[in-house]
Amino acid sequence: MRWWDLERVMELEEELFPEDAWSRGMFWSELAHARGRDATRHYVVAEDGPRLVGYAGLAAVDRTGDVQTIAAARDQWGTGLGARLLTDLLTAATAFECREVLLEMRVDNARAQRLYERFGFEPIGIRKGYYQPGNVDALVMRLADPATASAVTASAATTANGEPGEPGESIEPTANTASTAHTANPANPATPSVQGTETHG
Repeated sequence: MRWWDLERVMELEEELFPEDAWSRGMFWSELAHARGRDATRHYVVAEDGPRLVGYAGLAAVDRTGDVQTIAAARDQWGTGLGARLLTDLLTAATAFECREVLLEMRVDNARAQRLYERFGFEPIGIRKGYYQPGNVDALVMRLADPATASAVTASAATTANGEPGEPGESIEPTANTASTAHTANPANPATPSVQGTETHG
């Protein structure tokens, strides 16, 4: 994700999360720390032709990854796009040498929970009233050692097509992010490509 993606990112963000959408400033803050040798963030976008259909971001601090956001357009639910975005984030977490990856999601978001469970995430707690202004609790999940989950993530990403879909999922940021390489899904070249920018080498 780069600054010129933000207009399209904001359109999708506000459509998917009308009550608790991130602001443009929050995305700018994330991207500000996503490049250079000291980058600790990785953000990607998924495009279907000229249309932006998804995005995702990861923060990495003290060898702990935190999935900041995953969002997929509603017409992409059930296509495996969410799984490909998550796979990209876990690959970045491994490159950052993260020992674990954490995330939060709304407790009522069963579709996202199923996606994360397929990747090996396990629930570890609840954050009361985390999502405002709706006062919705957040379920906290953890994946131990993302490096060893690579086979599982690759399988989940390639078999997700046609399975129950994953919704756009937004997690409040705790820091910043960005990334670029162009990686289409090799199992299905007609699917939207996932783009990012290398944040570390």
